[in-house]
Amino acid sequence: MHQKKSFIYSNESEPHRHRTKTILKAHPQIRNLIGKNPLTILAIIGLVLFQTLAGWAVEGESWWIVFGAAYLLGAFADHALFVMIHECSHKLIFKSPVANRLAGIFANMPLIFPSSVSFERYHIKHHSFQGVHELDGDLPNHWEAKLIDNYFIGKVIWLLFYPFFQLFRISRLKEIKPFDKWIALNWLVQIAFVTAVSFFIGPKALVFMILSFFFSVGLHPLGARWIQEHYLTHGEQETYSYYGILNHVAFNVGYHNEHHDFPSIPWNRLPQIRNTAPSFYNSLSYHTSWTKLFFRFLFDKEISLYSRIIRKNRGAVPLCDQSTPDIATQTS
Repeated sequence: MHQKKSFIYSNESEPHRHRTKTILKAHPQIRNLIGKNPLTILAIIGLVLFQTLAGWAVEGESWWIVFGAAYLLGAFADHALFVMIHECSHKLIFKSPVANRLAGIFANMPLIFPSSVSFERYHIKHHSFQGVHELDGDLPNHWEAKLIDNYFIGKVIWLLFYPFFQLFRISRLKEIKPFDKWIALNWLVQIAFVTAVSFFIGPKALVFMILSFFFSVGLHPLGARWIQEHYLTHGEQETYSYYGILNHVAFNVGYHNEHHDFPSIPWNRLPQIRNTAPSFYNSLSYHTSWTKLFFRFLFDKEISLYSRIIRKNRGAVPLCDQSTPDIATQTS
């Protein structure tokens, strides 16, 4: 059995910009899908209310109910809120960048930890410089990959504390402003929300929200999404989509190849990309079960944190790029 002890290095540019141009040449009507979906704000409001009311509902219950509700219900709501923040980061709800950012801050509230504004900064760089270690926050640190490697217990710890491992990556990332007035506002709103929940509802509601947060991104089948998106599970294909049933409660976030190819198309239209250009997506490897992938990641020693592609080639992408190649190619 071959065990990876380093990342896989590539001299090629990331694959999506070229594929975007090729798809648009073959299917120019996909440009019509580019736009905003202002109705997404209703989903954000509903999810924030759901988590708040769920916290109120479990406040008087036993701790087993709190844990169970967080794993079976809260994790899915928080995961959906992460997808909503993702939509805001790409400015896919409103025309106004400020309105999108405020919507992301609002969606962030039940997630307890302030992350919406920072996520926007790092995520856009991930799109523009996929695989460039100094700019792509989705890539593990070298020490992180070495520590976790392909060990079962290491992977369990990595998923359980995934948000902390992401924090450790910040110091590695260059050319990204770590703090400004928007991040300060994100923090102030979170402090106000956490204080209000603690004072008006109670400690169990707060614990419910914290558990929901960690389950939604970690030791839970939903945590397999982080593996699904870019970990090399089928040869050296760099990005993977998920076409399973949980897309219905995750706002189609599984359509990841489609999203990277067309980051200016909102969540509700992502399936139309594959339906319009099936030959480009059905020919790629994809996942159909996050649960199956979750257990495969934990037990398969062929998959480790080294199962990622790293590159030095930025593909002549400027540092100020805002990851809108689909819009940029409309007139080309």
